[in-house]
Amino acid sequence: MKQHNPGSISAPLGGYSHAVEIGPGATWLYISGTIPERPDGTVPQGFAAQCNVIWDNLEAILASAGMTVANLVKVSTYLTDRAQAAENREIRTRRLGGAEPALTVVVLQTLSAEWLLEIDAVAAVEPEKAEPQ
Repeated sequence: MKQHNPGSISAPLGGYSHAVEIGPGATWLYISGTIPERPDGTVPQGFAAQCNVIWDNLEAILASAGMTVANLVKVSTYLTDRAQAAENREIRTRRLGGAEPALTVVVLQTLSAEWLLEIDAVAAVEPEKAEPQ
């Protein structure tokens, strides 16, 4: 993965890249909007708990494709309140462990009033880095 953060525009703040380039022949994984629902169908109370459940779910999806958060190319986060932005950034930065995918954060209304956020993502593995299955 090659990150593009040109010096001719403002630097990205908060652990992301303006753009990420993936070489030809990569395996792509498009992850649907992931909600803060545990495997038993329950939704935890509070933003931090919901955010961590979503990241747990994302990591499980990535693992099922032989990938990790290091393979994330693009992450879009949909918050229900602008006040969640700082806590979201803190949790995302910790969960990404140094990975800096391209990033979008939007404030809107989720499909269920119970969900305080939703995250979708795109991940990729370049051919020379693909693990045998």
